[in-house]
Amino acid sequence: MTRTRVKICGITRLEDALSAIAAGADALGFVFYAPSPRAVTAAQAQAIMAALPPFVSKVGLFVNATVEEVRQVIASTDLDCLQFHGDESADYCAQFNLPYYKAIRVKPGLNLVQCEEDFASASALLLDTYSEKAVGGTGEAFDWSLIPAEMQKPLILAGGLNPENVMQAAQQVQPYALDVSGGVEVQKGIKSPQKIAVFMQQVLQSDAARNGRLV
Repeated sequence: MTRTRVKICGITRLEDALSAIAAGADALGFVFYAPSPRAVTAAQAQAIMAALPPFVSKVGLFVNATVEEVRQVIASTDLDCLQFHGDESADYCAQFNLPYYKAIRVKPGLNLVQCEEDFASASALLLDTYSEKAVGGTGEAFDWSLIPAEMQKPLILAGGLNPENVMQAAQQVQPYALDVSGGVEVQKGIKSPQKIAVFMQQVLQSDAARNGRLV
């Protein structure tokens, strides 16, 4: 039975985390990258994590952070997984003794199969939209047809997802998981419970269609 997982990223408030969990999200993303409008400190993130129910994966997002910065966040929070959005090498990503996802910013001509080989130690690859201006959070989708069918690793689809296009994305790409941030916000860093609920309902309906049943 197919079930597409969902991560709500850019969590800055406990109420948003609880809304995401209530709607059925599997994972929450915390951004430890100061230039981001969704950035949180380790103390802010841990205050939210400490109030969460069990069985929710807590993911820390980093961009070209120093090893010490990552280790300090790991030591002071309850992170389950790391997500790297910069120019980090596989050796760098694998040294922290936690599962990790490597974000790949997709553009025409990029060899995603080679990326998969390069990051063989990753638990999954997160495919995001390439932009010269930002390392993520662009709010724009990329051309999903650029994803090779022969890729073997679990894929997390990100980049411009929202309640209006997520069903098409889930059906066309059939990823292991979907990652959304800006598409379920009322402003940067502030989530909308209504948008989260609609987003999750669309994913549920897509899964039901793939499994040959009605919701």
